Amino acid sequence: MKNLKFFTVAAVLMAVILPARAQKWSSNPEDSLDCIANTSVYSSLYKQKAYADAYEAWHQVVAKCPRSSKNLYIRGTNILKAKINASTTAEEKQKYINELMALYDTRIQYFGEAGKNLGSKALDMETLKGKSAITEYYPIYVEAMKHAHEGLDDAVVYKFFVATVDYVQAGHGEATLIVDAYDQASTLLEEELRKNPSDAEKIGSFIASVEASFSPYATCDQLVAIYSKKFEATPDDVDLLKKITNILRKKNCMDVELFFQATEKLHAVEPSPTSAFMMSQMCYNKKQYNDAAKYATEAVAGMTDTMDKYRAYLLLGMSYDGANSYSAARNAYREAADLQPNNGEPYLMIAQLYGSNARSVEDGMGGASAYWAAVDKCIRAKNIDSNPKTVETANKLISVYSAHYPKQDVAFMLDLIDGQSYTVPGWIGETTTIRTRK
Repeated sequence: MKNLKFFTVAAVLMAVILPARAQKWSSNPEDSLDCIANTSVYSSLYKQKAYADAYEAWHQVVAKCPRSSKNLYIRGTNILKAKINASTTAEEKQKYINELMALYDTRIQYFGEAGKNLGSKALDMETLKGKSAITEYYPIYVEAMKHAHEGLDDAVVYKFFVATVDYVQAGHGEATLIVDAYDQASTLLEEELRKNPSDAEKIGSFIASVEASFSPYATCDQLVAIYSKKFEATPDDVDLLKKITNILRKKNCMDVELFFQATEKLHAVEPSPTSAFMMSQMCYNKKQYNDAAKYATEAVAGMTDTMDKYRAYLLLGMSYDGANSYSAARNAYREAADLQPNNGEPYLMIAQLYGSNARSVEDGMGGASAYWAAVDKCIRAKNIDSNPKTVETANKLISVYSAHYPKQDVAFMLDLIDGQSYTVPGWIGETTTIRTRK
């Protein structure tokens, strides 16, 4: 009681000396005095970790001066959770859970950050009430996701997807909710991974868990069955078209007719670098290589994200290769290499371009010199990229291509000596090193 009197007197003196500051607590001077006094009381108890004992004074501050401090809400969650844990009846526990949920709404009202606070609200309700309250906390996750542009914790994004699966499995919704949730969650987590590679282990575990949970709903036939009716009903719905093309692309269902139809429609009603890229993929899969190159060129011109542009250049190279425009294909791969200087993939693509089209080189050896240039690119890929997959692929290609080196007697007849410099004729035009086999 002594402490309470001391803090009250000190607070009143402060309010008398600093009336302007006191007015900031509330438009009512009397409430301001009460809030300053109660803040002193609950803060002291809170610092002693006597959270439950701090409740009464803290509660008065929230009721009378809700805009006084964001700290009021940060501490409030711990105070209310202490009261919940100390509850002796189900009714008492529910009372404090309701107050905790209302606290998040009040914090949003005065301090914003809706996505962050709704996410925490949903997590707390799920933790405190369990899966039996799925119809209560699932809509809160959904509302939080509407504010994803403000920034959400990765755990909230992951739990939103898990809650969606639970909601559907409990019979409260259709499987389309899971597919849509997967689209949202995986996209956000992948973007977060790209922005924060230092958190790769944590974010990667969330992505893996989402993929595993989505697996039962992820077959191409199931996705087509889910989305075909919606597409037929509203074929000009841009948001729906984006969902269909995005999810089918992610799950590698780009050879189904629905993907073709939705992609064409999307590019027609709202052309963008992304839709151009998908059009290119579609045409490439149909072996319409000239059209694929046209759309990939359009995508490259409009893209600003480095990784997106990199992928578009690779697709452009593949399209030109399919159209037998080998020099143009190599140029596209070189552009990709410039964007990702530590990635060996573009050099492996050039190596395969040379190896696959060696017969087009007229060097008197059946195009064997093209394999020298191809191996050079494989070695370059290994030197700049230590990724095990890159190294493995490079070594396999080297083994294949070196088997096509000219025999020593053939090289001798052409005055070619191992180790000497040689310029591959024709469209390749690379300067390389002569290598033979016995």
